[in-house]
Amino acid sequence: MTAAQAELQIDRPSVTDGAALWRIAKDSKTLDVNSSYSYLLWCRDFAGTTAVARDEHGEPVGFVTGYVRPDRPRTLLVWQVAVDEAYRGRGLAAALLDALAARAVTEHGLTALETTITPGNTASERLFASFAERHGARVEREVLFGADLFPDGPHEAEVLHRIGPLSH
Repeated sequence: MTAAQAELQIDRPSVTDGAALWRIAKDSKTLDVNSSYSYLLWCRDFAGTTAVARDEHGEPVGFVTGYVRPDRPRTLLVWQVAVDEAYRGRGLAAALLDALAARAVTEHGLTALETTITPGNTASERLFASFAERHGARVEREVLFGADLFPDGPHEAEVLHRIGPLSH
């Protein structure tokens, strides 16, 4: 953990964090931003599989949202990862991902992690490849949703990255 990360606290979100998560996602300019309502619901219903980084004032500055797949209860699907611009470049996304995975291993018996990444999103590809390397896991890739499946205009394909097995 770097000195910059040591200043931050990583924990579960509360409903009152929903607005901040929405803002961080919107300001990222790379994520598909969901409605503000969905971030409130996420902080209520999926707090156990979401991690939030807080600054010294307790304000959210980054997050990872995820859920345990209903048909694969030992797999965590990571939905979104975002870090406030002022906190980027400090390894915070990796720290959030590691903290969430460690919690999910303990609480849910997690053995695999999945995420989808659009082609060309090299920052996310590097984040998840380095996660796999740190955890001694393989990465398998396949197109999960082709571009033709998205009804709301041009959207790149979403490539599934399946990472596992994770070492405990």
